Formats: sequence, structure tokens, C-alpha cells
Amino acid sequence: MIVLAVIGSKALYLTYAWLLSAIAASWLSDRKGYGEKPGLASGLLLTFVGPLIWLVWPARRDSRWKQEGPIPKRHKADERPA
Repeated sequence: MIVLAVIGSKALYLTYAWLLSAIAASWLSDRKGYGEKPGLASGLLLTFVGPLIWLVWPARRDSRWKQEGPIPKRHKADERPA
């Protein structure tokens, strides 16, 4: 019974890693101007490699990655652009 509990916790951690890589790849592809779906697909299919691919993939000219930079700036509640 203890062996199954150890396998279960490792499976849970691997599931979390899989989902976090999908979230990261989706966010990166959206910021680079390609939309969320290509990033989500690459993050789910290429678990740890998906976000790395989107880090080196070139951004489109009018993307938020090019306009705001790689890390978005946080705005105060009264300074948010409309």
C-alpha cells in the first residue's frame, strides 16, 4: 500500500509539471503574437521543451513581447491603460 502512495505522489507532481509547462508555453506564445492555442498544444505535447521553444521563437512585429518587453510591467489600479 505504501508503494502505491509513493507512485501516486510522483504522478501528481509530474501532472503539475505538465500543466505548468502548458501554461507557460501558452502565455509565451500569446505574448509573442501567435495566440494561446499553438503554445498550449506545444506545451502539452512537448512537456518541458515547449516553453523553451517559445522562449527562442521570434516574436511578431506588433506583439506585446516587442512593445512591452519580455516581462510585462505591472500597473497600479488607477494607471491602467484603457
